[in-house]
Amino acid sequence: MAFGKAAATNKRFQSFDFLATLIAVVKPDGAVLFANAALEDALGTSRRTLEGSQFGACFHEPAVLRNAIDGAVTHEFATLRYEAFLRRVNHELMAVQVTLSRIEKTGELIIEMSAIENQVRQDREERLIDQAQANKELIRNLAHEIKNPLGGIRGAAQLLQMEVESRDLVEYTQVIIHEADRLQTLVDRLLAPHRRPHVVGDVNIHEVCERVRSVILAEFPRDLHIERDFDPSIPEFRGDREQLIQATLNIVHNAAQALAERRAAGDAQITFKTRVARQVIFNKQWYRLALELHVIDNGPGVPDAIKDRIFYPLVSGREGGTGLGLTLAQTFVQQHHGVIECDSVPGRTDFRILIPLP
Repeated sequence: MAFGKAAATNKRFQSFDFLATLIAVVKPDGAVLFANAALEDALGTSRRTLEGSQFGACFHEPAVLRNAIDGAVTHEFATLRYEAFLRRVNHELMAVQVTLSRIEKTGELIIEMSAIENQVRQDREERLIDQAQANKELIRNLAHEIKNPLGGIRGAAQLLQMEVESRDLVEYTQVIIHEADRLQTLVDRLLAPHRRPHVVGDVNIHEVCERVRSVILAEFPRDLHIERDFDPSIPEFRGDREQLIQATLNIVHNAAQALAERRAAGDAQITFKTRVARQVIFNKQWYRLALELHVIDNGPGVPDAIKDRIFYPLVSGREGGTGLGLTLAQTFVQQHHGVIECDSVPGRTDFRILIPLP
């Protein structure tokens, strides 16, 4: 009989399993009636273990939740928001914003929690998406405007070179032609993501990583170590294999170049790490499953001056860099409805690629 009641309760609240936020439904005495899948993942325990237990035990300060529940039960408020710390099974604390509301008909309470760091990340991600779209349109229009007169400048310099006799003047025309060619190459790279068709097929992310690994080790054969930390259960997905190879290669190549001092010392390391992320939100969409590819290096980290602008075109932390590698990588990943994030401190830089899985 108790099993039948539990099944009916789960059925009543099963729609909460489609939410990325953490949800618990509790009785007025604080006992858990239901916990959604996102809460299970966050706490590292099953809903069967949670159901019937006091939900306050999952918090660093149980008394705060107890007072909030008492206030809702006595109608002191309809909805309450506050910040708290959830306690995971491994005893780690997770900062969350708690929203507590009462179901008038049954007296049950819905407790919704969202990770504060996730909310900050989502806000930052939304800004980056909007800025990336604006930059993409600006760069594409600017590249087209530069391209036409550039051809004229180069052509005029060639004609002038044929007419002049002075060797010094010929050197000047050669400088013009060389610089025009360099700018043409830059413009072509800016326009490349918009020219090449999106070729979709089955993609194995570990084959992508192995291809990138072989290319990088061919360039840095002696002084760079590349670790693999793969989740073999990740399924194939539909995507453009060559674009994903190029996106990953751009990130890894940047990392390898940033590791110059570590390579000289003999302890330079890059790690490929793949995982399946569950119940995640990015690009303003909720996804049940997503591929999570980390490219981690033990270099000096991204300079603070450009941390918020590393995906902008022509922004580079390396002397002589074009500042296009990460811009193109972000563009290619966004064409797969994904996103690239960066978390960097001295000694550890982690670029994380997220792409929806079927």
